[in-house]
Amino acid sequence: MTDSLCVTIGQHSDRGRKDVNQDFHGAFVPPPPQLDTKGIVLAVADGVSSSAVSREAAESAVKSFVQDYYCTSDAWTVNTSAQRVIKASNSWLHAQTQRSQFRYERDKGYVCTFSAVVLKSNTAHLFHVGDGRIYHLRDGQPECLTEAHRTQVSAEQSFLARALGLDRHVEIDYLSVPIQVGDLLLLATDGIFDGLKPGSLPALIGNGPDLDAAARRIVAAALEGGSQDNLTVQLVRIDAVPKQQAGEVQRRAGELQLPPMLQARMSFDGFEILRQIHASSRSHIFLARDEASDVVVALKTPSMDLREDPVYRERFLLEEWVARRVDSAHVLKPHPRSRPQHYLYVVMEYLEGQTLTQWMRDHPRPGLETVRDIVEQVARGLRAFHRKEMLHQDLRPENIMIDRQGTVKIIDFGSTRIAGMAEALPVQIEGEILGTHQYTAPEYFIGEPGTPASDLFSLAVIAYQMLTGQLPYGAEVARATSRAAQNRLVYRSAVTDDNEIPAWVDDALRRALHPSPLKRQTSLSEFITDLKQPSQAFMARARPSLIERDPLRFWKGLSIALGFVVVGLLDVIRQLM
Repeated sequence: MTDSLCVTIGQHSDRGRKDVNQDFHGAFVPPPPQLDTKGIVLAVADGVSSSAVSREAAESAVKSFVQDYYCTSDAWTVNTSAQRVIKASNSWLHAQTQRSQFRYERDKGYVCTFSAVVLKSNTAHLFHVGDGRIYHLRDGQPECLTEAHRTQVSAEQSFLARALGLDRHVEIDYLSVPIQVGDLLLLATDGIFDGLKPGSLPALIGNGPDLDAAARRIVAAALEGGSQDNLTVQLVRIDAVPKQQAGEVQRRAGELQLPPMLQARMSFDGFEILRQIHASSRSHIFLARDEASDVVVALKTPSMDLREDPVYRERFLLEEWVARRVDSAHVLKPHPRSRPQHYLYVVMEYLEGQTLTQWMRDHPRPGLETVRDIVEQVARGLRAFHRKEMLHQDLRPENIMIDRQGTVKIIDFGSTRIAGMAEALPVQIEGEILGTHQYTAPEYFIGEPGTPASDLFSLAVIAYQMLTGQLPYGAEVARATSRAAQNRLVYRSAVTDDNEIPAWVDDALRRALHPSPLKRQTSLSEFITDLKQPSQAFMARARPSLIERDPLRFWKGLSIALGFVVVGLLDVIRQLM
């Protein structure tokens, strides 16, 4: 036995007798410390044959699982991390189908089966949806650890009862199995066992070191046995396991040690604390130096007042997960992990600059072009969130930084909502508003869920404040807790005698700040465009009448028209006489 988990992996996939291979598989063995804290991942997905886009679904499901699982917090259990990532993937696949021409034919949309194994310390964690199979072989005896999620209609006909992307919500089978040296796990799509008896597996695998060759033999045997489907198999043999289950007793979010009171010159979990740079009722942020890489970072610890609150602790850990998933030059980046974490804290890149709050104090009357540039950079960061089916939900000047090069970045992701992962956090208290009230969209105050239009509203409030120094509705939005009250909200025009804001810019702000999300711009890019040039709707409303544009032409036209009327009347009079 050694101090680390060691495995041998073999895999093979073939389209079989079909024209296209709709299966997809992947595996990843991370370097330390993630090998100990997160483990080894294997995953296989099988796109449903009735769909022309299921290959894309299978590829997306496997890639997102392999990548996003390692972005989850080390404080989460394997089951928590994997379940949340798989459910987020299911939500994304289902949304793709709903936005496509297949929304009323789910079996033709982005649908696939999915099976995965996470090997961590002395345990195999299995996750399964659909009709693939996972086998455990010990001493040459195969045992199937999964069941096929199919509903039998008749002796000849059945249909898939569970799959990723099939419905908005998905139920995932989970099982943990102790592993020991010499054990072998097999993941396979249903095409393998359409032409292969499980009892033949030990002979096909053999005792050789080349598991890729064993995987090819299994695929060839299934094809020879008459399989009509795509064929994919993954094999993993356990060569060594850790001496103790230290990885398996990794503390959960509620059990991770709370950091001590940090002070300058203190050494903490591999970081040298330099000084405190921010303190609030929600968190404490310190300037620190990574002693291993000598990189200066921002180290964030939980608030002393809230650190015992499980909901707060969970959201605190979610920040790092969000940061590792969102890739944008306008979103704060996490500091790379290089060692196990023993306390509850988050480490991010350190930005030399100032918050937008301070910037606005220093620039009380910024030019329109400067405001446009800042708003556009924030919008790029928000789009990165929205592409990952996330809502920031707490966009405000204090959560926006401008560095010394003028780059604008969104920070603080503790209120972020992730589609398909609502269950990642304890149930939100009814009526609880996660964002700062002055910048929160009206729909939150009447209990409606947020949408990208909600983040757009917050961004428009910030743009309005930069241009006017005021808030568009004052403090009235937070008091408007019914639809009737929101209909009575009166927008304050940004155009005053003290500024030179064009009427069409005010019109863009008015629309983005409408109490109803359905009446705002349909996207962030549309809002940015409206801030740069008059919208077609504004031009149509603002276009002057003909008498205003060309009075002479108007009166000439009116005279000619009256002349025709007079001639017509004279003709009628002559006929009557």
